[in-house]
Amino acid sequence: MQKSPVRIVGIVNITSDSFSDGGKYLAPEAAIAQARRLVEEGAEIVDLGPASSNPDATPVSAEEEIRRLAPVLDALLADEIEISVDSYLPQTQAYALSRGIHWLNDIKGFPDPSLYPTLAESDAKLIVMYSIQQGQADRREAPEGDIVGHICRFFDERLSALEAAGVNRARIVLDPGMGFFLGSSPQTSFDVLARLGEIKGRFGLPLLVGVSRKSFLRAVTGRAPDEVGAATLAAELVAAMKGADFIRTHEAAPLKDALAVAAALKDFARNR
Repeated sequence: MQKSPVRIVGIVNITSDSFSDGGKYLAPEAAIAQARRLVEEGAEIVDLGPASSNPDATPVSAEEEIRRLAPVLDALLADEIEISVDSYLPQTQAYALSRGIHWLNDIKGFPDPSLYPTLAESDAKLIVMYSIQQGQADRREAPEGDIVGHICRFFDERLSALEAAGVNRARIVLDPGMGFFLGSSPQTSFDVLARLGEIKGRFGLPLLVGVSRKSFLRAVTGRAPDEVGAATLAAELVAAMKGADFIRTHEAAPLKDALAVAAALKDFARNR
């Protein structure tokens, strides 16, 4: 099979109320099995989320996040699986780093400078995500003006802060956010998806894109979260064509196959 340069990040929600699969993987044994299945199907990294980012979800304490993560990390790190932890709580992030995880994924883009010395001392890669909420969980509308301009200004500010604190720029991956993180209008997410190349060109850093089962795809198809697989795959392929280096997804197998076909076609065209 032709190998794609795009790396697949498999999603495991260790939650009771995630919008797409809340409760399915809350039990440690279910989360561990799902992570292993994703790796078998093509994920190179597994992203563990101990709390839902849904604005209507019940808040989860750092202590509860750590309780959910601990047994899953025990098993997956023993399997030598590359692990990302998806949390914006500094206590959870510090715990994850102490366990030797490979990635931290922060939907608020690492806003807390008190954690920066710990981040600088670690070797973990950092996924810095943009969202319109920025601490306002109930914010539903994108800011006025060009959304890509807003995203780039945010990344400029956050990169400057992290680098000033000693975080090596080469450890950073940028995530422009999608769906609810860009507002209630589907058009905003489509605008960003179409212009990923502008963001990548501006910063020269890898991009991670997560469109799997997102609200903007459900809005244009009229499908429920468990029915939007085809739309997800279409948007993931667009993201890959527009320059995404990492794609975060609930279903690794179809994406792996689609990326292999795209890579084979590109190779064929190059060698004609």
